[in-house]
Amino acid sequence: MGWRKIRHLCECITILPLFLALFWVTLESDLLPSIFCFLASDSCYLGLAMTGWSCLVTGAGGFLGQRIVRLLVEEKELKEIRVLDKAFRPELREEFSKLQNKTKLTVLEGDILDEPFLKRACQDVSVVIHTACIIDVFGVTHRESIMNVNVKGTQLLLEACVQASVPVFIYTSTLEVAGPNSYKEIIQNGHEEEPLENTWPAPYPYSKKLAEKAVLAANGWTLKNGGTLYTCALRPMYIYGEGGPFLSASINEALNNNGILSSVGKFSTVNPVYVGNVAWAHILALRALRDPKKAPSVQGQFYYISDDTPHQSYDNLNYILSKEFGLCLDSRWSLPLALMYWIGFLLEVVSFLLSPVYSYQPPFNRHTVTLSNSVFTFSYKKAQRDLAYKPLYSWEEAKQKTVEWVGSLVDRHKETLKSKTQ
Repeated sequence: MGWRKIRHLCECITILPLFLALFWVTLESDLLPSIFCFLASDSCYLGLAMTGWSCLVTGAGGFLGQRIVRLLVEEKELKEIRVLDKAFRPELREEFSKLQNKTKLTVLEGDILDEPFLKRACQDVSVVIHTACIIDVFGVTHRESIMNVNVKGTQLLLEACVQASVPVFIYTSTLEVAGPNSYKEIIQNGHEEEPLENTWPAPYPYSKKLAEKAVLAANGWTLKNGGTLYTCALRPMYIYGEGGPFLSASINEALNNNGILSSVGKFSTVNPVYVGNVAWAHILALRALRDPKKAPSVQGQFYYISDDTPHQSYDNLNYILSKEFGLCLDSRWSLPLALMYWIGFLLEVVSFLLSPVYSYQPPFNRHTVTLSNSVFTFSYKKAQRDLAYKPLYSWEEAKQKTVEWVGSLVDRHKETLKSKTQ
């Protein structure tokens, strides 16, 4: 036995009588219940302060989820990342396998509505980042499916966290929980203190609003081990970047339309946010909720997440990111916004009247006209104050990375045309 081991053993023997004496005094006094209450209330912080924590990311196969995972692997003392989704593309599985040399990464495929599956996924987890949801702006997916996944799935995951004593829960919400409710209403540089709430019955914003409320209401719940659940929600603006589903659809549609970009929101003024910066905000949120000094100001709060991307219309953003490849905006005359709104109403009426015999999906409705053509921008000052959020990528960096990816879409389109002519 080495000298250091002998010395350590002597120190333990020396302190043992003192510990036993303290324990006996505690038993004989009224301090024991207080001490156990203290340990229970602070157990999450004591556990998080120890080395080796783990994180579960739901929706990890999605546009945002995979970017969060890429940043998570750089976090200190992270022993395991669990990535959960209904299914993972083979190429993404391969990418995740390459991250194994940085930290343990466990792939979990399953249903967010499967309670036993969620309970297993949450076991021994320190943080849950919940990005999984059905995003449906145009009303293509059945309402019941959206409500089940977005609301019930979130509630089941919260309950699984309680049973598994997961102390930190971060929810990816959306700007749409705040609106816009009318294209006539102008919100510029909005902030969290403004009492804004979406009033549309459309299933996507409605479900996200209910889910966010459930998450924030769960802050302070008592966990099975006596600890406390701490939650927060992030409300990103419209997210763009490499792999963005809406941008991808717009570019591919233009490539099949002689390079003409469809007008989706020429009357809007919004402040889109780069996907890398949204992912970074999630990392900062989990750091804040794991920090005993920062956590009290973050618990139960929601945050708008934007960056330094210029305020502009949706149409202009699509054009800026694709003009290098010859794509251009549709220069044809367009209907006045008020007329589009009321045509949307008539299309809704037609859809309703046909519903008993035929499922008619209108090309647009009042909600999509409002969503795509409002002045609706928000500040990230609160996130900057509480989370120390500062965009990880500048507008120029975000634009360059996205333009390069758009170029890959253009190249793929050319290859497809080439193969068809051969």
